[in-house]
Amino acid sequence: MTNADYQAMLPSLPDEPGIYKYLSEDGTILYVGKAKNLKKRIGSYFGSKKQEYYKTRVMIKAAQRLEYTITETEHDALLLENSLIKKHQPRYNVNLKDDKSYSYICIKKERFPRVFFTRRVIRDGSTYFGPYTSKHRTAIVLDLIKKLFTLRTCALNLSQANIEAGKFKVCLEYHIKNCLGPCEGLEDEAGYLHKVDQIRNMLSGNFNEVKRHLQQELQDHVDKLEFEAAHQVKIKLEAFEDYQSKSVVVNPAIRDVDVFSIASDDKSAYVNYLKVINGAVINTYTQEMVKNLDEEPEDLLVYTIQHLRERFNSITPEVIVPFPITYLEEEVKIIVPQRGDKKKLLDMSQKNVDYFLLQKRQQSINKTSKQTPVERVLTALKDALHMQELPFHLECFDNSNIQGAHPVSSCVVFKNAKPSKGDYRHYHVKTVEGPNDFASMEEVVYRRYKRLLDEEQPLPQLIIIDGGKGQLSAAVESLKKLDLYKKVTIVGIAKRLEEIYFPEDPLPLYINKKSEALKVIQQARNEAHRFAITFHRNQRSKSFLKTELTGIPGVGDKTAQKLLKHFGSVKKLMAAEPEEWANVAGESVARKMQTYFSVVPDQEEE
Repeated sequence: MTNADYQAMLPSLPDEPGIYKYLSEDGTILYVGKAKNLKKRIGSYFGSKKQEYYKTRVMIKAAQRLEYTITETEHDALLLENSLIKKHQPRYNVNLKDDKSYSYICIKKERFPRVFFTRRVIRDGSTYFGPYTSKHRTAIVLDLIKKLFTLRTCALNLSQANIEAGKFKVCLEYHIKNCLGPCEGLEDEAGYLHKVDQIRNMLSGNFNEVKRHLQQELQDHVDKLEFEAAHQVKIKLEAFEDYQSKSVVVNPAIRDVDVFSIASDDKSAYVNYLKVINGAVINTYTQEMVKNLDEEPEDLLVYTIQHLRERFNSITPEVIVPFPITYLEEEVKIIVPQRGDKKKLLDMSQKNVDYFLLQKRQQSINKTSKQTPVERVLTALKDALHMQELPFHLECFDNSNIQGAHPVSSCVVFKNAKPSKGDYRHYHVKTVEGPNDFASMEEVVYRRYKRLLDEEQPLPQLIIIDGGKGQLSAAVESLKKLDLYKKVTIVGIAKRLEEIYFPEDPLPLYINKKSEALKVIQQARNEAHRFAITFHRNQRSKSFLKTELTGIPGVGDKTAQKLLKHFGSVKKLMAAEPEEWANVAGESVARKMQTYFSVVPDQEEE
């Protein structure tokens, strides 16, 4: 979309809440947003502040049309926006980074349920607790469950019919007292399920229920004078109390609450989540997001809260946040505490997310410091030009001619940010008449990549055109003819202010003058210019031989070549004395040359 398109639709834009969608030419949804006032919100994308953000400019340029839907309230807009994002996963909406190392504790939906560690969530009715960010912590919890409750570990189908038919026999786990033998009917289902209920309470943070269960079991054994069994239960109770003591106790009066805080940098945002059950923090997690546009913190927080509450199966009625938000579930109470225990909880969450951001920055610094100089330069170039891959192979083109005479072009190749001189190529411009720099660039770029395609040679990741928008547009036309456009990154560099131009983008990019990325681009541009100028001068020298030396009566091509080979260049030849000419080509030729040049004006060297 252009500013003209926006101005055309501006009179019809409503001052109402709703959602808006940017769509591509084929109808693909690129971005979905909500607005309290559609006219003001959509207008913000065409203001100077938004246009400064590169990804916003790219999205607006890619969009061919805009659609909007009016809703009754801002809350309705939020619900609709959330639904559309989940359904269509638009390219330019925020991306949640999915950590593949999630671990869960699963209570399997089956007769005599098993409890085990897993990384896969299967929607079969089983109950999953987590995700846990530490596998070590998950193992500790499972080990405690194993100590407290004797459960089966086998995957047998313990249906009533199979047990009654005597299809199974107890295994070693039964004999070492890790299982009570439900496979042979030695343990009833009701007692087994009661233990599973206590495991659910424990994993949900309802520690008091589990503690009462163990205390009652201990008392039952004492009443029956089963002191050895009572001692075993006492050991279990002590282990459970030790685990409980390591949970962060906040304030029992707070009960169940979710706490969220946010921190961000230029590229990513991070939301920390504390899950508090019965006044104790039972889980904490920090979600990382990749920002695609210049999203507002409120929008990022709302979107992530919904995602994390679903992932952690949270139904707490209160949510603590650092600033007011409009939330999807109206029955959930949003709290922005200013003091007291809830403010301390929020401060704890904020401290965690700030530390997480600090760690990420430190990791980035460490990663950069561990990179080789080549990797560092290529990464800087990739980031500066918003590329998808590192430009291990780049090529730069430049033209050279004087008023259309002897038009030539050069292509220099850089591999791993260094010149690869054996791959340099120069071109005689064949199809262009007169001084047409744009047409020359179009011809040469087409010839270069047509040949690489025909010979199945690797293509560069980056093409640099020495020139402004005109030369860049000409090169793009050749890439389109070869079906390479948007498959290879191509930019133009204008000499005056070192402006970087992208195809179809009227606004240039200015890279920091001290950036290693700009230095590589400048080096490639200068090398292409040097190579083109050198080749052009050689062509002019050869032309001079044909038009000047061979035009002297009595001087043929062989004699002219002999003279040039001896003196090295036309400039040195013209500066030499007639005696030196005579030593090379003979006195007769020297006299003819001296006579000729005494009446012909000197040629000025460009």
